[in-house]
Amino acid sequence: MDGIAAALADTTRWQLVGLLAERPRSVGELVELTGLRQPQTTKHLQTLARAGLVTMAPLGQRRVYAAEAAPLREFAGQLQQLATTIEAHAGERDVLDRYRAAIEADTAAADRDRWADGRAFSFERVLPVPPETVWRYWTDAGLLASWWVPPSLTVTECVLEPKAGGRVVLAYRDAEGTYRSEGQVRTARETERLAFDLSVLDAAGAVAFSGHYDLALAPANGGTRLRLGLEITETTVEAVSAIAGIETGWGQVLDHLTEVITRKEVQS
Repeated sequence: MDGIAAALADTTRWQLVGLLAERPRSVGELVELTGLRQPQTTKHLQTLARAGLVTMAPLGQRRVYAAEAAPLREFAGQLQQLATTIEAHAGERDVLDRYRAAIEADTAAADRDRWADGRAFSFERVLPVPPETVWRYWTDAGLLASWWVPPSLTVTECVLEPKAGGRVVLAYRDAEGTYRSEGQVRTARETERLAFDLSVLDAAGAVAFSGHYDLALAPANGGTRLRLGLEITETTVEAVSAIAGIETGWGQVLDHLTEVITRKEVQS
């Protein structure tokens, strides 16, 4: 497939394949139709032949080339498979588009520090396990690390101590850098409520913005209704992209939690 893609990337070779798709043609005829010199035409045809796209038949003093449909059909199948995969993951592209639109809108609004103080978000999910199981996924460091960031990121430190004054730490990395948040638990009522503050730190360790979280768990239809409230303060202009991504990001994270719990606790 790589050879075919490379061969077809040249516009002249693409033209030659188009001419040969109509019928076999000699090198001389192709020279006349393309306006190329014969050595150039022959070189392009040899490249196409190495990729399996054309074959050459010597007929006396003439060299006649013919296009081969099978490699093109296989290549088209690979392209169709790629297109199908893209369409199947269209939701990921939608997430990117929403995030980009949010950044553009917030960039226009972020004209001073504390520009987004008081902005609030709310999220809700129904999980197919009892509240005590969901509680473990929020308070056990190993389980928490299994879902608290999107799958594209790698957790390097993850702590949420379920007691008043307990530490909250989330550190992770991706290909472009490392990120760290630190905070403290305000309220912990086992299997019911968890309230905590968490500040996102910049590269110098200063607060970029702070989030104030309130998690409530309640039984619902044999499972758990999870409600998460979030209000942000101490917002800085430099944190525009992170703040713009909160709604989309937490939606992804809670979807990830649902997937992990379903896979580990329901399907296992």
